[in-house]
Amino acid sequence: MSGHSKWHNIQQAKGKADAARGKIFTKIGREIAVAVKSGGPDPNSNAALRAVIDKAKANNMPKDNITRSIQKANGELGNINYESIVYEGYGTNGVAVIVEALTDNKNRTGGEIRHIFDRSGGSLGTSGCVSYMFTTKGVIEIEKKDGMDDDEMMMLALDAGADDFDLGDGYYEILTSVDKFAAVRDAIAAAGIEYSSAQLDRIPQNTVRLEADDRDKLLKMLDAFEDNDDVQNVYHNAEYDEIEEE
Repeated sequence: MSGHSKWHNIQQAKGKADAARGKIFTKIGREIAVAVKSGGPDPNSNAALRAVIDKAKANNMPKDNITRSIQKANGELGNINYESIVYEGYGTNGVAVIVEALTDNKNRTGGEIRHIFDRSGGSLGTSGCVSYMFTTKGVIEIEKKDGMDDDEMMMLALDAGADDFDLGDGYYEILTSVDKFAAVRDAIAAAGIEYSSAQLDRIPQNTVRLEADDRDKLLKMLDAFEDNDDVQNVYHNAEYDEIEEE
């Protein structure tokens, strides 16, 4: 099991409070804007937009919100241009951290990201300083339901071009190369199977083991990034024991 969700901090928002859910909707709205700008407002001909809409639905984003985001990005309800920026740096104990942002003000966002690194005991690095430690993969997760056959699911994924297939605790995880991602995702959908999430993730090639104190410091940093509206995704290569709920 690749365990990509351990490395990817910002994931599905199911069960989160309304305020947190609103932040997720804001972030997804920006992703929709970028996808529409690059490929047009029709998800049937814009694979990137279709993927973001799938993500929006997985996070229970209302249909009206999705429609308004598309219309706004298409210039029907005003116009805001977002720029994609990737920040790289280090967290506690030398953990590699990648922050992906969409912003309408690079100076503001850059200052805020640097401040979060600094106050969390980390440091903002130069472009490329840690990205070589990660491999970009398509990651598709499917909730395992009654009647699903593990072998049939595996063959469907592999025949469509997947690199790897794993059965987790109540779900399937499928890894693909970037160029096969859309084909595998579409083959799953064509078979009438609903996936929980489908996106490109950065998977660490090696990990840094953290004990409880360093883990807690890193989690505070990741939470601060997640609270920033400009931040879309955060990846890291830390490995640690999960916090037990009391």
